[in-house]
Amino acid sequence: MRHPLLLATALLLASGVAQARSVEATSDMVVRALDRSLDFTSDTTTSIRDMKVVVAARDDAASFVASNGAIRGAQLEAALGAIRERLPEARDASDLALAEAILAR
Repeated sequence: MRHPLLLATALLLASGVAQARSVEATSDMVVRALDRSLDFTSDTTTSIRDMKVVVAARDDAASFVASNGAIRGAQLEAALGAIRERLPEARDASDLALAEAILAR
């Protein structure tokens, strides 16, 4: 009787670990893409890391990440729009992944 319960518990744990790794991989991919974009931005254009709207959104991004997306501030919304407008590779990224990328900078 205990073996099926142990098996079910092991499967649930393995599933959770796989899902966490998938989220981590997606987040890492978005951060790397943003980092590459930031690295080759020319001097004639404003880089994402220097955009006032992104800098101002750090607190909102922290609240968003800490609340797992439940708290959405106006500054974060503006920053997400600006990032997606500037970086085509960020258009398909989740809001959570972009918020984490804002915090990583």
